[in-house]
Amino acid sequence: MAHAKVRRVVTGHGSDSKSRVVADGAVEPITSDLMPGCAIYRLWGRDERPVFPDDGSPRRAEAHYPPRDGSRFMINTIAPGELTPSPDVGLPAAWEKLERQAPGAAGAMEPDAPGMHTTDSLDYVLIVSGEVTLELDDGDQTVLRAGDVLVQNGTRHAWRNHGAEPCTIVGVAVGADRAETGFRH
Repeated sequence: MAHAKVRRVVTGHGSDSKSRVVADGAVEPITSDLMPGCAIYRLWGRDERPVFPDDGSPRRAEAHYPPRDGSRFMINTIAPGELTPSPDVGLPAAWEKLERQAPGAAGAMEPDAPGMHTTDSLDYVLIVSGEVTLELDDGDQTVLRAGDVLVQNGTRHAWRNHGAEPCTIVGVAVGADRAETGFRH
């Protein structure tokens, strides 16, 4: 399945402190044979709090999920059905490639509960098209449709697309601390 490119326009401040467009171009999707039909667009991110004026140049943001003072801006397309790799996919190589493309994303996944993961982030999510089921602990499920928003507060969760069409979500993840309390993650 071919995925569209997403146009990203970035502003910044010139040496005269005036605002200007500093970048305008396409962002290629990250795809994986492990998740056929899915795509991840890493649109922007940084590992530290912003300070302005800013020249608009990309900042360090290697890991897929943000650290404490970082943030990530992404679009994800979730294919319908079970995300099962084709039998001819070389799994070790596919996992290594995913780790190179989205460092730490695979490591956040629970090996004994496919799709379930927990991140130390506050995520603001908008469902743009299609529908997706948010699964939480104990199988608790909530269906989200185009136009719905989710504020995901660092909870253990998975995305399941039980529909017939791909689902596109836009998300901003803001890094957070996780206290060692009686709450489980």
